[in-house]
Amino acid sequence: MSGKPANNRGSGIRVPTGLYLQSRFFAATQGFWRRMGNLESRAVGEEIDQPGIDRPVYVTSLPRSGTTILTEMLERHPDLTCHHYSDFPNVWTPYWRNYLLQKTRRQAPEFEERAHKDRIQVSNDSPEAVEEVLWTYFFPSVHDVKSSNVLDGKLRNSEFDVFYREHILKLLAIRQSKRYLVKGNYNVSRIRYILSLFPDAKFLIPVRVPVHHVASLAKQQALFTRASREDPRIPLHLAMSGHFEFGPDRTHVNFGDSQASQAISNAWKQGREVEGWARYWAVTYQHILDQLQEFPEVREACLLFRYEDFCAHSASVIDAIVNHCGLPLEGFKSVRSEYAERLTLPDYYQPDFSPDELQQISLQCDRVNESLSKFCHIPV
Repeated sequence: MSGKPANNRGSGIRVPTGLYLQSRFFAATQGFWRRMGNLESRAVGEEIDQPGIDRPVYVTSLPRSGTTILTEMLERHPDLTCHHYSDFPNVWTPYWRNYLLQKTRRQAPEFEERAHKDRIQVSNDSPEAVEEVLWTYFFPSVHDVKSSNVLDGKLRNSEFDVFYREHILKLLAIRQSKRYLVKGNYNVSRIRYILSLFPDAKFLIPVRVPVHHVASLAKQQALFTRASREDPRIPLHLAMSGHFEFGPDRTHVNFGDSQASQAISNAWKQGREVEGWARYWAVTYQHILDQLQEFPEVREACLLFRYEDFCAHSASVIDAIVNHCGLPLEGFKSVRSEYAERLTLPDYYQPDFSPDELQQISLQCDRVNESLSKFCHIPV
């Protein structure tokens, strides 16, 4: 959840009042802030006047597949920068906001375990999925499950294209960084649109074993649903920050298959949590498979790898990631060594499914999981 919600007893999640009020303000005045973003672009035009954006790196997949720790690691590469928790709720003027922060900060931000209760320590300077606010504003139906949410570049929003390019350039300029890094789980449905903007973009897509992945997704859903009962502001705050994955108002990406999408919704509405998540796992990765098989440019841009290999054979997978993204090892060797030692599979919970639930996961996911194997092969 953007804004690094503070912890308390019970679920361990709450939305600080100040952050909530700021989020409401920026959500209610987005039109004004969009205009301010355009004004900012004109004001710093000389600093962002460059021919293109060099090989942006997109980390995307289903939630709970390792995208956060992957983004955290990559942001420590000297060539990369991405949005931070502190970039929300004022997503619209990244240059001025970051400039002001640099001038007024008096002490280093504090770390604490993030709201997901998954061992990951975050601060206001930690990577976060922030740009979804922009996608949602310029494409208002992008989270409407009643219609396809896939953006393939056939239907364009030229105003978004210009704003998004300038937004990235401003973030790179104020951070004095060479390349843009972004974590965005919804971008699995936008790979071709993004490639139409940046043909040399690189995509990193971790794939997690279905049983453990579904267990983690269900665990987070229970956590955020309980937290929303304790703090009724949480669902609205999640929506304002572009997070629709968990909680009482959760939704899923409609990949253009209305029957499959309805089956996911029906399963969740009828309390069949595991089946719903298993179906969502399958349609998400089937969509990725379809894109890989049909479009050579997608195959070239995407690196798929097993989350389990990322944890168990970290050095080999990290090397493959760095090579795919065209990142120099200089200045990153110590980070590579740190994560090669540090990455481990979760040990703070175990799947606890009934035989029927395990059968449902197998029924929905096995075929897709097997097909993914040819694209996830990294020598370890």
